[in-house]
Amino acid sequence: MVDRTRDTRYAETAIQKTALIVGIVFLIVGIAGFIPGLTHPIEHLDGAGADSDALLMGVFQVSVLHNIVHLLFGVAGLAVAAGARASRNYLIWGGVIYLVLFVYGLFAVNAPEVNLVPVNGADNWLHLVLGLGMLALGLLVDRGRNRTTATRNVT
Repeated sequence: MVDRTRDTRYAETAIQKTALIVGIVFLIVGIAGFIPGLTHPIEHLDGAGADSDALLMGVFQVSVLHNIVHLLFGVAGLAVAAGARASRNYLIWGGVIYLVLFVYGLFAVNAPEVNLVPVNGADNWLHLVLGLGMLALGLLVDRGRNRTTATRNVT
């Protein structure tokens, strides 16, 4: 027998909505990386590596690989919005991954042989902000509600 009282609907809780919104933003950014005009010069969009001279919004260095990573993060955000725990894990671990990307970028910006994603200085700072933001959202959103619900379920 399935306990329906504990099930949540898609993007019902604040943490699920947060993961959904973050996922949608990543999808938009991933798609934008392939759109001429938003990414310029689009003809310099390489598959991967520091040789990709394409810039998203004239600022962020992108490649096909970089755009695919954004699309995958977006799809993951849409998928995890089905559950609160998965949404929280997506935000926390996504934040950790972006903080690791920030550290990677500190070295990769000046080392084209390891700059596969690719990243530039602007990407690096954005990865730091994304990492801290996702981590904060994952740790803080809906925490009070979960404690209250857990207390109510015990009594």
